Amino acid sequence: MTTPLTAILSPESLQSGVPGPLYVKLRQTLEEAITSGKLNYGDALPAERDLADHAHVSRVTVRKAVDDLVKDGLLVRRHGSGTFVAKPVSKVQQSLSRLTSFTEDMARRGLTTRAEWLDRGLFHPSPDEMMMLGLPPDGLVARLGRLRVADDMPLAIERACISSEFLPDPMQVQGSLYAALEKHGCRPVRAVQRISAYNMKDPDAAMLGVPAGSAGLSIERVSYLRTGRVVEFTRSIYRGDAYDFVAELTLSET
Repeated sequence: MTTPLTAILSPESLQSGVPGPLYVKLRQTLEEAITSGKLNYGDALPAERDLADHAHVSRVTVRKAVDDLVKDGLLVRRHGSGTFVAKPVSKVQQSLSRLTSFTEDMARRGLTTRAEWLDRGLFHPSPDEMMMLGLPPDGLVARLGRLRVADDMPLAIERACISSEFLPDPMQVQGSLYAALEKHGCRPVRAVQRISAYNMKDPDAAMLGVPAGSAGLSIERVSYLRTGRVVEFTRSIYRGDAYDFVAELTLSET
């Protein structure tokens, strides 16, 4: 711990002042210590018993305060190791007026990206994929599932499907999917994107490093060639605490 516990947590301050639940006061005290830098990223929180003894409160009070901070992403529990101050989250903004890949978008911000493959290959299409991509029953679809990471922070789970006509070998995709499609002369030129609120469920929440039930964004994108043919159908889950979508609005001339 960067700062001694006695300098962070005063039992007198918890027991006095504005009336209210002790766990709320304890939570606010710990949150202030994190945001002010008294507790820094990676610092280990004392054990619940030690916190309770020092603050003259019950372990139930400590657990509830810590649970709230874990839920808000300020603390993270590591099984068998303890509770630590989480890495600060810097929000990424993406414009809704430009059709770019995740890799291209992060590169413009100077962020280092990588992908952890969840699945990749050619498969027989599902009824949804046949309908969205206009595939015959005997066609094949390339599926690419990835955990997208920027500067070592997991930001999104992306699951894309493309007709094998446009991507005959999904193993060729190493970085940007759109760069791979461009090599085949079938990079999309426009897309329709639907964004909705989503409460994270495991195992998605675990992969993104957030508690189950955290706010997220569910995004469906259908991308088109100049001919009007659908080339890509993608479903993604984005962290709500780390990603903002921004749209510029102008006055319509009538």
